Amino acid sequence: MGDILQISGLTKRFGGLTAVNNVSFSVREGEILSVIGPNGAGKSTLFKLVASFLRPTAGEVRFRGQRISGLSPHVVARMGIVRTFQETTIFKGMTVRENVIIAHQLRARASLPGFYIGSSTARKDETEFRKSADEILEFLGLDRVQDEPAMALPHGHLRALGMAIGLATNPKILLLDEPFAGMNHDETMCAVEMVKDVCNRGVTILLVEHDMPAVMQISHRIVVLNFGEKIAEGSPTDIRQDGKVIEAYLGIEDETIGF
Repeated sequence: MGDILQISGLTKRFGGLTAVNNVSFSVREGEILSVIGPNGAGKSTLFKLVASFLRPTAGEVRFRGQRISGLSPHVVARMGIVRTFQETTIFKGMTVRENVIIAHQLRARASLPGFYIGSSTARKDETEFRKSADEILEFLGLDRVQDEPAMALPHGHLRALGMAIGLATNPKILLLDEPFAGMNHDETMCAVEMVKDVCNRGVTILLVEHDMPAVMQISHRIVVLNFGEKIAEGSPTDIRQDGKVIEAYLGIEDETIGF
């Protein structure tokens, strides 16, 4: 398939600090592309630039040929580029199902007053949102805990709920920020399969992650950053053998980075 996202010469400076420096790469439709690098490499800043939470100092991001740099985050999200967060943003006092239903509001056709007075469009939206939420919960294996309060979920289920909230927006590209953080091995393997299933569902995945064994297993391609610059790009096999990548990770046990 062709490119769905093009990142060209992307640069972000904070005063005298250059967090991202002239980074360029494309994301192909239907793939899982991972961005890795040591701490402080600029990965999170790059994510914020792609999702339009930050404006670039130079360069641009294009989605299907249209420049999105500088647009408001909610506009970019409505276009189909949706970001999840390291700390899952949920309504802790609500049930799992209620959280996913509310997340559909980005797709609402009815106005806010329409929901308040219960217009026919609002009622139709609500019916469709409930049906979609149930389908997403079943797809991610959360239907068994759909009536549980979100605050009672274990860590792995919280991560899955974050992904369910992302899917509720009907994304074309899902930006996953450290989806495997804090998980044990079994939880990570379940989450890896979950991300693969989401990709097979037709959602392009761009993720930042520190768990290198998981990255090597899940990625079609990998982009490596170091000190804000792209130092490598390629398949997991290419990245394992790249001298610049190995040098960037010096001081970290080989087993940790999956080499």
